[in-house]
Formats: sequence, C-alpha cells, structure tokens
Amino acid sequence: MTFALSRRHLLQGSLITAGSGLLTACGGGTSPQSPNRPNSNRPQTMTPTAQRPQIQVQPARVVSQGNANTMRIFASSGFCEDPSRIQTGLNRLSSAGFVISNHHAAYRRFQRFAGSDAERIADLQEVADGRVPTPKVLMGARGGYGAARLLPHINWGNLGARMREQGTLLFGFSDVTAIQMALLAQSGVPSFAGPMLYSEFAKPVADTYTMDSFIRTTTSSQLTVAVSSFQIQRPRAVEGMLWGGNLSVVASLVGSPYMPRVQGGILFLEDVSEQPYRIERMLQTLHLAGILRQQQAIVLGDFRMGNIRDSYDSSYDLNMVAQTMSRVANIPVFTGFPFGHIANKTSFPLGARAKIQPDNMGGYTVTFSDYPALNAAALNLNALLPPPTYDFGTGFFGSGESSDSEF
Repeated sequence: MTFALSRRHLLQGSLITAGSGLLTACGGGTSPQSPNRPNSNRPQTMTPTAQRPQIQVQPARVVSQGNANTMRIFASSGFCEDPSRIQTGLNRLSSAGFVISNHHAAYRRFQRFAGSDAERIADLQEVADGRVPTPKVLMGARGGYGAARLLPHINWGNLGARMREQGTLLFGFSDVTAIQMALLAQSGVPSFAGPMLYSEFAKPVADTYTMDSFIRTTTSSQLTVAVSSFQIQRPRAVEGMLWGGNLSVVASLVGSPYMPRVQGGILFLEDVSEQPYRIERMLQTLHLAGILRQQQAIVLGDFRMGNIRDSYDSSYDLNMVAQTMSRVANIPVFTGFPFGHIANKTSFPLGARAKIQPDNMGGYTVTFSDYPALNAAALNLNALLPPPTYDFGTGFFGSGESSDSEF
C-alpha cells in the first residue's frame, strides 16, 4: 500500500547545508528556488558496498532561461532492449519538465548497437555543427559498447564550445566514458557521472537515492560527498581536477588523442565484474603510460565484484590492488566512493575542481565546484522521485529501490 509522505522521510539522514554560490560556467543572475530538503532522523540504509554518504550542496545561480529545460538523447553504445521501458524513462523525464528531442535514438538497433555508426555519430555531431539547437542536457541512453567507434568522427572542439556557451550538462557512465573523456581531452568541457535514460530513469521504480542525488547535484554550484570507513592508502589532502570513469574504457584510450592530459589531477575509476588481477593490469597500463604519476590521487568507486575472486589466490582482493598501486605510483588511493554499476549512485562532475580531505575516522570528503547546473525554477525535478511505500511487516517506509543497475 502506498502512502503520501513528506520529503524528509526520503533523505534518510543525509546532511544538507544551505548556502549561495556563483556558478562560474553559467554566470551570475537570479537564483532559482531551491527544493526544501530538511534532515531526517531515520537511520540510513546501506548501498551494496558502502554506507550512503552525507551530501552538502550550495544552490546554483543560472542566467540562461532559453534552453533551461531542453534535453537531447544520444545513444552512443548498446541498444535498449525494451521499448516499453524506454517510454517509462521518457515519461519520467517529461514529467520533470524536460522537453526531450532525438528520443527516437533510444529505439534504434543495428547489430549490437543503438543504431549504425552514422546514426550514433549524428546524435552529437548535429549539435556540434549547429544543425540542431544546443540543449541544456545531453542524456546518454545506456552503456554497453560502441562509443569508441564514434570518436574520430565528432568535432569535439565545436561540440565543447557550444556546450560551454549554453552551460550544457552531459550525463553518462560505463561505455559513455569514451564520450566524456574525448570531450574533456579535446575541448576541456566537463560532464557528469550520473544516471542515464535506460539504466536508471527507465526503471519501473526509480531509485530514491540516485534520483535525489541527481536533483541535488544538478541544482547546486558546489557538492560535498562524505565517505566513511573505507580504505585509504597514504592519506593526505589533495586538490585538483577530478576526471576519469570506467576503468576498462579509460585504459583503452591510452596513447590516443582522446585520453585527457591532466597534470596534478585526481583520477576516478570504477568497473564491473573484473577479477582483481585484471583491475591491477589496467591500472598498471595507466602507470606505465605515465598517467598515474601525473595525478595527485586515485579514487576508486564500486567495482561490483560480488563473488568474483582471483582463482589463484582468493585473498588477493581490491584492497590489495589499491595498496600495490599506491606504492607503485606513490600517491594516495581512496576507495569506496559511491558510484559504479550499482543501483544507488551519486551524481558528480567529471572534469571539475575537487578537493579531498581525509577525516580522523578512516573516511574522507570530496568537495566539487566549478561545474554547470540546471535552472531548478524551470523544472519540476521532484517528480523524478518515486512515491514511498509502507511495509506493514516492518513498520518502515521504503522507496522500492532495486539492488542492481543496468548499463
């Protein structure tokens, strides 16, 4: 049975502080109404690998109203299997006030891809060429494989310039990392690790944590995520551009013009269903290419390893990999950041400024700044949140969240 419930029951103990901030990428202007998100005394639940982080945000100030609610779908990788589920995602985003274009891209299929190479290139190249208006949001359909085939055929300089002018937010993860890294390498424009049309927005019941994080991050000019009780090798405070994404995809770009050349950065990495030795091998590739020694730190997200173990030595795990790479690269390695191929993921910018501060309890905070934001006043983002349900057996309110994430 479903009951209406005030928003404070949904946040499950997240810490919010109000403030004001000027968004560099979008300029100054009038400040939109910030959603009311008071604290809750309800105990926090657990993500598959980590306790949900505390999140602090500052409201964003956005000038441009012309494209404030426009969204264009791009399908750079695998096809979306279920048309009815695609429609669910489109309906959910439309109910939040987005005016969606190029939605037919989500329905395409050619072999294992979401359309032919030419069709998938056009999703982004039409924006780069100015053949279609530059949207406020470029939303990836899903991951899989195929984005690497598009990289030489997109004018990244033009695309980045148009995105920067409009303060466009591009969302994706998994295979979309190739798009995000090419954009950063070729134009210096940031993007967002966050939910995609089919992977999250199209779920029958959206994940409350993921949707709430999407709302908070995209309507803020500053974001702080606190991660508690995780392994930190060589802990120290660091500050720089945080970049990266899916480890397999990042490693595949080594030696190409689509690998960002970031000096003094913070490299974020996640992956799924890889044995520890394979994770280390890809990290060693980045080290041997000279990339890790140019970074101030590595942040590891969720690797969704489950029962995956090294068949030669089951005790050789991700923590041992982190220890090895911290020693080899002589930089801190922070683990447990709440993002990856998991249901409950934190939206955050890639290619933006970040500061990591270890605490005295084995955890750390990451504060992001200098990234574009949405105009909350032009949207109805609370419509993205699923209605809470009441469990008569336990006497608790829940959100109907699933434990998995498609990509």
